[in-house]
Amino acid sequence: MTVHRYRSTCSWQGTTAVGYDHYDRGHVVGAPPAAVTLAMSGDAAFGGDPSRLNPESLLVAAAASCQLLSFLAVAARARLDVVAYHDDAEADMPDDDRPVRITEIRLRPHITARPPATEARLRHLIQVAHRGCYIANSLRTVVTVEPSITILD
Repeated sequence: MTVHRYRSTCSWQGTTAVGYDHYDRGHVVGAPPAAVTLAMSGDAAFGGDPSRLNPESLLVAAAASCQLLSFLAVAARARLDVVAYHDDAEADMPDDDRPVRITEIRLRPHITARPPATEARLRHLIQVAHRGCYIANSLRTVVTVEPSITILD
């Protein structure tokens, strides 16, 4: 059995002595061995910098990216010509439902393909991909996929 392991690093420096309303939420996240790091913060609603990514947004991005990669894999294996995929994903995190958590992620991919792909075949493959998506399978959160499909002439 193979166990895949994933690493991440988080680094922060500053002072919390200034109190909850004033400490800097900015931090750096990495995922070795990738050389790229992300300048992140908390959500602006929690005192963070709105110009930076936040963990909640990255969770949504991870779910959307995993669905995209899973779908492209099954479409390629089915020998279908998918030429574009764009997702406007979003999530809900109600603060009156304790413990506070993201309760739903909605993926809204728009997929463009060429014949002989059909809308019915693509919708089936979207569900196959969703069942195989590692991130969706790892979450307690409900992840739904609401696709729109264009078949080129």
